[in-house]
Amino acid sequence: MRYAVVIEKADSNYSAYVPDLPGCVATGATVEEVEREIKGAIRFHLEGMRQDGAQIPQPSAVCEYVEA
Repeated sequence: MRYAVVIEKADSNYSAYVPDLPGCVATGATVEEVEREIKGAIRFHLEGMRQDGAQIPQPSAVCEYVEA
């Protein structure tokens, strides 16, 4: 499954979260690092959900750039 990931610049690092998986977050010093970390966080999050017997949500968030 492919989940939408939001990456944001913080003061001294980057953070990422997955809108379809509340609580699934990661941080990294660079965009590349936070991308690696969020992939691992997604796998970890989904495994925990499976172990808990929770239903895995289908990806539904949509990302788009909009000119303003």
